[in-house]
Amino acid sequence: MQKTKLAAFFMFLIFTSACQNKHSPTHDQINVSIRVNQIGYLPEGQKVALISEEISAASFRLIDLNTNAEVYTGEIGTSIKSPFSDKLLKKADFSAFHQEGKYSVFVEGLGYSAPFIIEPNIYDAVGKASIKAFYFQRASTALPEEYAGIWSRDMGHPDDKVYIHSSAASSLRPEGTIISSPKGWYDAGDYNKYIVNSGITMGTLLSLIEDHPDLITTMYLDIPESEDTIPDLVNELLWNLEWMATMQDPADGGVYHKLTTAKFEGMVLPENATNKRYVVAKGTAATLDFAAVMAQASRVLKSFNPEFAESYLEASIKAWEWAKANPEIPYRQDEINKTHKPEIQTGAYGDESLKDEWLWAASELYISTQDSKYLDFLVTPEDFDLPSWNKVNWLGYYSLLRYEHDLPQLDMELMNAIKEKLIEKADHYVTFSKENPYLTSMGSSVKDFVWGSNAVVCNQGIALLYAYKLTNDQNYLLTAHGNLNYLLGINATGYSFVTGFGHLSPLRPHHRLAEAEPEKAPLPGFLAGGPNPGQQDDCDYPSDIPDESYVDEACSYASNEIAINWNAPFAYLVNALNHISQSRY
Repeated sequence: MQKTKLAAFFMFLIFTSACQNKHSPTHDQINVSIRVNQIGYLPEGQKVALISEEISAASFRLIDLNTNAEVYTGEIGTSIKSPFSDKLLKKADFSAFHQEGKYSVFVEGLGYSAPFIIEPNIYDAVGKASIKAFYFQRASTALPEEYAGIWSRDMGHPDDKVYIHSSAASSLRPEGTIISSPKGWYDAGDYNKYIVNSGITMGTLLSLIEDHPDLITTMYLDIPESEDTIPDLVNELLWNLEWMATMQDPADGGVYHKLTTAKFEGMVLPENATNKRYVVAKGTAATLDFAAVMAQASRVLKSFNPEFAESYLEASIKAWEWAKANPEIPYRQDEINKTHKPEIQTGAYGDESLKDEWLWAASELYISTQDSKYLDFLVTPEDFDLPSWNKVNWLGYYSLLRYEHDLPQLDMELMNAIKEKLIEKADHYVTFSKENPYLTSMGSSVKDFVWGSNAVVCNQGIALLYAYKLTNDQNYLLTAHGNLNYLLGINATGYSFVTGFGHLSPLRPHHRLAEAEPEKAPLPGFLAGGPNPGQQDDCDYPSDIPDESYVDEACSYASNEIAINWNAPFAYLVNALNHISQSRY
């Protein structure tokens, strides 16, 4: 039974080869200059290919790869300039074609596009893989072949002997005290665990459950807990929640900033990464992020594990009280290293501005307790701030929108301002996407192309989905789909940025689990960081143009790393769009 389920789940690994039957174009005939969503399209949705090379052809053909028959012909649009380069792009629109099947776009003089599928449930596999990716990031456990396939591995980082760093020492837990802090997810390409980055990750995934509760009854992930009574999606989140709970000092409610080695480990498997691990300094940002996550988790877990739900809400309140007593304790790693040893050189996640953390924590605690003492912290937004690990206020605003009708004490002026700022930004995204040849909101500002730019694409898509939920305006939904198309191939690089999905997808992500076993395909379902003209690593990039500044090499932690806070909004976007489309068509 399990083997059958595992085989079914990993069918996406041969997605491309499934399209490459005897009638399919050969690898040499495929030209990624014909940019398509390399997974596919919904039958009733918008379906556009983008041609990035100069051509003389005036028309394109859609080829059925099962029969090699031409099934649709359309005119190629006029040239449109790329937003960041002198390249001229042309559209091939086949939205009027609705027949399910396997296809390729053919352009005379260029060849064939990557193969793709048209069907209603086209995003099922990639949606599940985006969540299963978190299973592959689990610490403190072996991943047996039954659930992990070729990526099975031995247990690493039991984290049952973690040391209190001198920066985190207290009278009850002096330096060198050993605590147990197992489970959790590896943060990114490294093996450390960070509360701040877990904060936005968990907030995004918990919001996916609250916004689309039907997902928890339909998503089978084939993980060790799959046969228990708790849904797989909830169980996967519990793995990280249980670790987060251990990061709170039971004596005072404060939360340690991270669990880490002093320096980054090498590119080895977890069982071979055995350096001493520490919990480091408590801080206000980590404690408030923890408070927000635990308050939200208490709602999600209430019907599945009431005992955990109650204890997490208690932990949230205790964290809030610590933050009230310690309102401005930032994590400043450079300063800590001047007076504490060993020096910590792993990801800092330092944040000097804490207004957004207060807003998020207060929002989640108010929703979960309806205690009016949190209302004073619910301030009107000055602008729309796209969520990121150091800017989390809109996670709180999203939750307030979600529960608006259950919270009679909410100030209507506040709620109207939230809606106004959200719709204003969503309208900006829609307007730009209509002018953008890539048909995405991504790139309306060069500032979109930062470290983890693909998470920007996803979080813009999530904002558009909230605007759609408020208004039922199809333009928001269409633009959100455009953002998913961008991630899966219709972008300036020609890559589908999700490992294991598409004709051209990352093969060398900056990911220790992948680099330790380079002979294997990369673990599937991970979103690469994406174009980043900052190029903070020492890799050779093919271009310094903002939307082309990407290289598929393990050295490129600036453009090709994976991270849980990037996978979470991708998981939200693809699964929400899949859920919405299945309910509409």
